[in-house]
Amino acid sequence: MDNCFMYSRVVLLLVSSVLLAQSPSRPTFDEFEVATIKPAPPDLPGRYIRMQSAHQLEARNHTVRTLIAAAFNVSPQAIFGGPAWAGEDHYQIIAKTPGEAKPNLEQQMAMLRRLLTDRFHLQFRREARELPIYALTVAKSGSKLKETTIVPESIPQGPPPLIFVISPQGASLPARYATMEDFASVLQRAAMKRPVVDQTGLSGRYDFDLKWLPDETQFEFKGPWEQGNSDWPDLSTALQQQLGLKLEATRGPVSVFIIDSVEHPTEN
Repeated sequence: MDNCFMYSRVVLLLVSSVLLAQSPSRPTFDEFEVATIKPAPPDLPGRYIRMQSAHQLEARNHTVRTLIAAAFNVSPQAIFGGPAWAGEDHYQIIAKTPGEAKPNLEQQMAMLRRLLTDRFHLQFRREARELPIYALTVAKSGSKLKETTIVPESIPQGPPPLIFVISPQGASLPARYATMEDFASVLQRAAMKRPVVDQTGLSGRYDFDLKWLPDETQFEFKGPWEQGNSDWPDLSTALQQQLGLKLEATRGPVSVFIIDSVEHPTEN
């Protein structure tokens, strides 16, 4: 019996060693290996932050304020202080991530936070304030959200980021493996002109597609839909019909971001 037990332990250790050898360790994503920061051309279209390959991130046409909003997951309307240029000057950032493995979204934002601190010499503090907000809640008709079909083990690099797709018909959001907190976060960072707070009480992960025609209270730029060729519904109608959710304008406590100091970055 003892010999069988020892033999089993040896086999188990050998198998474990092989599996560990076959599983390359992911690097520590503390900071970008190298990052180039340049002023964006005045006529540069589009604005995004995304991985262009497994190890290159591009932040296109962003101000310091919108970079802060993405990196620290805060509504632009909850960012205070700092010089005027922090919300006016647009930058183009190309950054190389360490190793060949693709960092997940949180790791990307952690490196972006480090970049803002190191290259823009950003100093800040947080405090609670009561502000106008949108409360994201379940509509009276009930939630129409469907549980995700994605298996967590199939996405070791983390869930796909939520990114708005802009077209002549309007704005769409293809969401996969998303929480309501994720949804509220992307709404407040990129679409809505006030913080969005998740009050749905829904704790699952969902797959959904939201399509709507924005109005002047959404986004900070003019979209191609303004030509009037779309039959998509407004956001309030789309949320209720497609997701069984609603946004309620109210007031509530928000953790705001206060810029104490920030500097123009060097280009390299």
